Amino acid sequence: MATVSTITTERVRVSVQGVVQGVGFRPFVYGLALRFDLRGFVLNNSAGVTIEVEGAPHALDAFRRALTMEAPPLARVTNINWEQLLPVGDSGFVIAHSQAGSKRHALVSPDTSTCDDCLRELFDPADRRYHYPFTNCTNCGPRFTIVQDVPYDRAFTTMSAFPMCGECQAEYDDPLNRRFHAQPNACPVCGPQVRLLDKEWSPISVEDVISDAARRLSEGAIIAVKGIGGYHLACDALNAEAVYLLRARKRREAKPFALMVPDLETAAGLCEVSDYEADLLQSRRRPIVLLKHRSPSPVAPDIAPGHKTLGIMLPYTPLHYLLLRRFAAMKGAGSSAALVMTSGNISDEPIAYQDEDARIRLASIADFTLTHNRDIHIRCDDSIARIVAGGEQIFRRSRSYAPEPLSLPIAAPIPLLATGGHLKNTFCLAKGQQAFVSHHIGDMENLEALTSFKEGIEHYSRLFDIQPQAVAYDLHPEYMATKFALGLDLPHKVGVQHHHAHIASVIAEHGLEGTVIGVAADGTGYGIDGAIWGCEIMVADLLGFERVAHLQYVPLPGGEQAVRQPWRMAAVYLERAFGQDFLTLDIPFVRGLNQARWRPLAQMISKGINAPLTSSLGRLFDAVAALLGVRQVALYEGQAAIELEMQAEPSEQTYPFNITGSSLAQLDVTPMFKAIVEEIRQGVPVPRIAGNFHRTVAEMLAASCIQARAASGHDRVALSGGVFQNKLLLEQMAHRLKELGFEVYINRRVPPNDGGLSYGQAAVAAAILR
Repeated sequence: MATVSTITTERVRVSVQGVVQGVGFRPFVYGLALRFDLRGFVLNNSAGVTIEVEGAPHALDAFRRALTMEAPPLARVTNINWEQLLPVGDSGFVIAHSQAGSKRHALVSPDTSTCDDCLRELFDPADRRYHYPFTNCTNCGPRFTIVQDVPYDRAFTTMSAFPMCGECQAEYDDPLNRRFHAQPNACPVCGPQVRLLDKEWSPISVEDVISDAARRLSEGAIIAVKGIGGYHLACDALNAEAVYLLRARKRREAKPFALMVPDLETAAGLCEVSDYEADLLQSRRRPIVLLKHRSPSPVAPDIAPGHKTLGIMLPYTPLHYLLLRRFAAMKGAGSSAALVMTSGNISDEPIAYQDEDARIRLASIADFTLTHNRDIHIRCDDSIARIVAGGEQIFRRSRSYAPEPLSLPIAAPIPLLATGGHLKNTFCLAKGQQAFVSHHIGDMENLEALTSFKEGIEHYSRLFDIQPQAVAYDLHPEYMATKFALGLDLPHKVGVQHHHAHIASVIAEHGLEGTVIGVAADGTGYGIDGAIWGCEIMVADLLGFERVAHLQYVPLPGGEQAVRQPWRMAAVYLERAFGQDFLTLDIPFVRGLNQARWRPLAQMISKGINAPLTSSLGRLFDAVAALLGVRQVALYEGQAAIELEMQAEPSEQTYPFNITGSSLAQLDVTPMFKAIVEEIRQGVPVPRIAGNFHRTVAEMLAASCIQARAASGHDRVALSGGVFQNKLLLEQMAHRLKELGFEVYINRRVPPNDGGLSYGQAAVAAAILR
């Protein structure tokens, strides 16, 4: 008897969450369905991407494997759910229209640098997008900064103002085209256009706008350039007069400027570039990368005064590529082509991103403006990163990183907001195990920063459907972010100690369970005893901490004035080591000290007036920098410590120090100061003393960890805080701890500085609320 074979058909619904919209995920699924002869549909919705597909079981198995192993380059899948359904007999596979929904789980892709395919088109004379400065596709271009709402469709972006021409629409509608549903898709016929404006913002009529801008830059002009997330201020980095003028107009006295160079070869000509650093420079994220500069350097001395590093980035938009190539051509063969590309603002203000705001705020700085008519919905500054201790570390997490979520080791039981700190502010919105750390907001010093902070929270809340029911905040009562948090009408408010948040950011980032020894080192953090903490050794988990050691308290005469004037801290530490007799020491610092300025400070200290106690390691670095004549007055936060690091040569020598007490040990550096003074008397070179100092701090902190391990039994150490931006100290410390048998963890994906506080606050609040 003949047998009748039947082909079984099955159907599944697949719900995909993560960064899966605007990254070519639907055409990728469409291609898989054609490849495996499957039928059904795929669509975007507020939760991510939904797929229903049916076919033979072996084909569905192959589809399942390919879906996870072959995803598009910009996709970041965080969760996939599979649900068995009854077959419905679809005749083909289609990409359906997006659906809105009440619950939003879709993630928005960060802005991404121009891909190789678009670059080839940009410089192909036969291509219709030849030299078009807004060329992009599904694999690259603006995302986060143009998105107004989800789902990520053109109607909900600032590109809605540009109806597509027939050719662009055909690309957009073709599932097999790499521009299928590329929301910023455009061409010279239908897309945004670039303009060059004079100082009064009147258009300059020239045949080639970008070439004319490049010419003006080569002649010494300062030009405001509208990018993806805001305006840059650009000038020729080799033109000392232009760089000096930019500093004066921007009111940025000494802080380094970032540079943009046309290619890796130019970067390698200016700086030492390792393979790891080359990969980071050329990555799709294109951060500013801190690199050791070559000496002598052709760049203007005012680019990074007092530094041995330069912040270098490569072009990341078609406009940048065109501008840099034409500028390089005008500089001529054999010349280094580098442009300053610094944030478009007056120092301490947020970056300008709206045209009218840029016209008003940058008018006194820029000679010309290179702008365009594609609106930026949310400002987003450049990210900053480096290679340290064998891997990438972020100093500023912004463009191309935000708003990708980070994981929380303990899921937030209710939606929550963490408001971060005062300097280098970020906020963090969290729900479940997802934490959305914001782009860089900056120092919360003025109304503009507060406005940017509030606008950012509102935007993230809308995009990711997070309506906070709890808020976490820093304990400092005068922080603007803290006052904002306490003013919210929310049922749950969680204060998180500053340094606990730093350590929690490391715990959360690495998904560590249980307890660690935390070393938190920075300039200022409000302590639970009312003192200003800044060098804290603690035994901590996400629920709490025990402070087991700290740098011995010293007075901070004048409060903030002592932060700006490191000489005050040098005098304080000398007085601690030698008493008032320090004024008779025959060393350059004391000979140059204006004793009339010291006397009122001594009275402040003796009477306890405006001289709060501090355990800040940042202030200790300031003191040594001033004592060695490196920096007496700081023009920006951390300048003295940075310049001390730049002076230091690696050393194996340590100065004496004491660790006193048991339950709460104190690190006493009085013996170290006596030893440093003696070496100054002996004429030991500053670089050697600076190197010995760094080595001593590393050894002292390691010794504190040994004591903490003996008392607690824990051997995992988390290092965080702004002081650990010091590469020499961090690498010495990590190496020494590993020699001593510790497991060492540092911040990688969030900054060790206060830019990572909001993430740590969110992790602590999630644990406490659960």
